[in-house]
Amino acid sequence: MTFAYFDNLSHAQQRVYRMSDSVHALRLREPRTLEPLVTALREALATGRVEDTEQATARLSDALCERLGVVRTRLEVLEVRPSSSTGELHGMYTLERGQRPLIQLWMRTAKHARVVAFRTYLRTLLHELCHHLDFLLLELPSSFHTEGFFQRESSLFHQLVPRPARQRLSGAAKGVAENTPDISPGRRRRGG
Repeated sequence: MTFAYFDNLSHAQQRVYRMSDSVHALRLREPRTLEPLVTALREALATGRVEDTEQATARLSDALCERLGVVRTRLEVLEVRPSSSTGELHGMYTLERGQRPLIQLWMRTAKHARVVAFRTYLRTLLHELCHHLDFLLLELPSSFHTEGFFQRESSLFHQLVPRPARQRLSGAAKGVAENTPDISPGRRRRGG
């Protein structure tokens, strides 16, 4: 299945979209060993302090990049999310020639300036990191929001925050956890 904007893409972009859509998971080496970093991030976010949250986020992001064999990003945590009539900006990935890639995350809601929920914040980090991985790990020339993209984001999330056993079994029964293409460090996808 493709999203509605697929028809507006060039043939070359559609090929990249399909390549992205075909990779459903990213596998981390020993994800349980990252649990202290995930816990530290949860605790830092709960303080509501930008500096603490930025440091904890950077440590987790750096560890994920190291595990996946890609260059680390710069990371910036900002206060209140920018918003418009179409919604709030949760995060942004910027890739500029000659500079280390940048991930920016906002930690407070636009309407009430409340600290966002941990799971939402972590998913936003992983979402922006998936854009980074599209370019450097999968070696795609563009990073599109595809079903595969969102599945990769979820695969990382569930390795860092495992689901209860009952939920894992129901997902496997639907074929979600089994027989899906994935990329592990050392198994790079080449554009072609």
